[in-house]
Amino acid sequence: MSFAEIWAGVRPGEEAVTEAFFHARGEVVLDGVVGRRAGAYLSRHSRSHGLQIADALVAAAASTAGLRLWTLNRRHYPMSGLVFHDG
Repeated sequence: MSFAEIWAGVRPGEEAVTEAFFHARGEVVLDGVVGRRAGAYLSRHSRSHGLQIADALVAAAASTAGLRLWTLNRRHYPMSGLVFHDG
């Protein structure tokens, strides 16, 4: 999900640095465990917070992998138990 969101905004000349960024950080696979957690997030927060599937999948992937979520839009992630990157 992050790959798609970031690559959609890459400007000409930023391709190499963007590729280096992704290479350095690794990947998190979206599997059945992530999908079920994302579905639970959607069920609980879609109406009350306008949660959409992309944000639910990002949050579920981060929480399942034990990673900190790096975002400028914390209000998009009302789920309890998420750990955010501060910095």
